[in-house]
Amino acid sequence: MRTPPPRVLTVAGSDSGGGAGIQADLKTMLALGTHGMSVLTAVTAQNSLGVQGAWELPAEAVRQQFRSVVDDIGVQAVKTGMLATAELVATVAGLLDGLTAPVVVDPVGVSKHGDPLLAAEALETVRTELLPRATVATPNLDEVAQLTGVRVEREADLPRAAEAVLAYGPRWALIKGGHLKDGDAVDLLTDGAAEHWLRAPRHDNRHTHGTGCTLASAIAAQLAKGRTVPQAVADAKEYVTGAVAAGFALGGGIGPVDHGWRLGREA
Repeated sequence: MRTPPPRVLTVAGSDSGGGAGIQADLKTMLALGTHGMSVLTAVTAQNSLGVQGAWELPAEAVRQQFRSVVDDIGVQAVKTGMLATAELVATVAGLLDGLTAPVVVDPVGVSKHGDPLLAAEALETVRTELLPRATVATPNLDEVAQLTGVRVEREADLPRAAEAVLAYGPRWALIKGGHLKDGDAVDLLTDGAAEHWLRAPRHDNRHTHGTGCTLASAIAAQLAKGRTVPQAVADAKEYVTGAVAAGFALGGGIGPVDHGWRLGREA
């Protein structure tokens, strides 16, 4: 019998347009040779123009999905995304207790279009209950400001942002500098001791919907394969850079990155 691929669980919301959320996570996990599984936390009505509506699931539905997967199939890495409410953040944080698998926390606060995806009153629960359980936290610059109050205006501000995020307890912080306007797309990965600077060319492509979900899922997939955190993040950065370069127009707004860019396309 064939040995099953590494198993990765995403705990996140659904993007009906298929560019971000659970859909992006599962596409990424498949593209990177792992078996993706899901715990759905919320449903969004979403397309290339924005988020038209969002409805969170009951905490018990989230709890039962998680236990169903973990207790039978097991996981080798977990990624969390949109958790929507303080109750769901606390529920997921509790479920992560006792897991030995690495956890990648993408502290989703707003969509690509600026639509809120996390209740304001949930921020403190993210800080005190979810981030301490993270192997790697992957906030973008808006989420860093939301969580810590630190505003990053230039590359030299990234270490200060990372220090502020690490203060909440994740083992590693990956501060994503993609929202900086000038120069390469630069990210900083640090555990407070070692610093790893990751640079990639900034592609002139506006179709970048799902970038954050894709990166966090790619990190989780590589961790499930046994990579170290620095290796996993470097590999994930390479994958998402290619996905951004291959992003395509869809609908009337911002299209998605191409999760299958390495797989080729039939004519």
